[in-house]
Amino acid sequence: MTETADELSTPLGQKAERRKRRFRLPFTAMQALAVLLGLFLTAFLTVALFVDNPLGGEPIARVVLRKPAGDDKQLAASGHTEQAAKGPSQQAPAGDNKTVTIIDGSSGKRQDVVIGSDTADKAGPDSAPATPMAGIDQRLLEKSRYGMIPAVADGLKPFTVYAADADRTKAAKMPVVAIVIGGLGVGAAKTADAIMKLPPAVTLAFTPYGADPAKLAERARAQRHEILLQVPMEPFDYPDNDPGPQTLLTTLTAEQNIDRLYWHLSRFQGYAGIANFMGARFTATDTVMQPIIREAAKRGLGYLDDGSSPRSAAPSLTAAQSVPFAKADFTIDAVPTSAEIDRTLVKLETLAKERGLAVGVASALPVSIERIAAWIKTLESRGIMLVPLTTAMLKSKSG
Repeated sequence: MTETADELSTPLGQKAERRKRRFRLPFTAMQALAVLLGLFLTAFLTVALFVDNPLGGEPIARVVLRKPAGDDKQLAASGHTEQAAKGPSQQAPAGDNKTVTIIDGSSGKRQDVVIGSDTADKAGPDSAPATPMAGIDQRLLEKSRYGMIPAVADGLKPFTVYAADADRTKAAKMPVVAIVIGGLGVGAAKTADAIMKLPPAVTLAFTPYGADPAKLAERARAQRHEILLQVPMEPFDYPDNDPGPQTLLTTLTAEQNIDRLYWHLSRFQGYAGIANFMGARFTATDTVMQPIIREAAKRGLGYLDDGSSPRSAAPSLTAAQSVPFAKADFTIDAVPTSAEIDRTLVKLETLAKERGLAVGVASALPVSIERIAAWIKTLESRGIMLVPLTTAMLKSKSG
């Protein structure tokens, strides 16, 4: 309407100057920003959901290994990785192993890693060679979907191979006491105290949890302790009282519980037997316990019942399967005070003299380790021998 009015009011022979129109986008700047963000999020989700990269987001270092051209030279990579080159007399031929020294930039700790040319060619980016524990008999290992688990081979059993040294002839002739410290592997400090402050004849039981139970178990064996694996089992107040992941449950099938057992068995190696961790309900249920004891027999392991359940089916089941067995007579630190621990140790000593054999279990509380260590020093003078649990099991079986 305005344009028509302008034309009518314009003098004849003159053209009205048209007003220039401003170009406008069909969307605002905020809308454009929203679209861009939406495209970015879509691309990110597509990569996260459909691209198979298990190391996504992890820092990756690539080290190029070259054969040194000179006599004694070093090749450095990234300021934190170096390869020590060998002299002419030690020069490794092509195809042989190469040694890479990895230096921690924060602590300065050096670690030599041997890389074989065949392994480097065949191994994928995520592969790493398994490092077996010291003293582990590779024949007594069997592969499972979770890792290596114990096995019987060439007539050898983990129970006999990993049993601690003891004078069994002497033990057969005098009263003996076996002490088992359990709950290890979760707290590195308390585990180290048990390993270093208690004599080798004390058996140490590790839970399957913790950041690196294999490393702590290896340290225990290096100090000549025999070790056990504690298997979490269902207590009566489960799930209010939950032993931890992969707990064996009465509501699962035998196959499901065996699968969970394999997960526990694979956490570390070198143990002579297994023990229940909690499990008052599970151990009292014959139908669910039987497959577990059968598996222990199949894999050449002993079994320790911690004595917490008077209705445990373990004694009869282990006897039927000829599994080396022991049941704890006392929980030494059920009341964790010095006075009560000392009283329980006296009871353990008295039972050993009456029956010839007694087994006590305890946790790695500082007070427990202190009192048990002091008591052990007086045992020999009173005619009682401290023995590893495997020796007590064998004496009980022969008796």
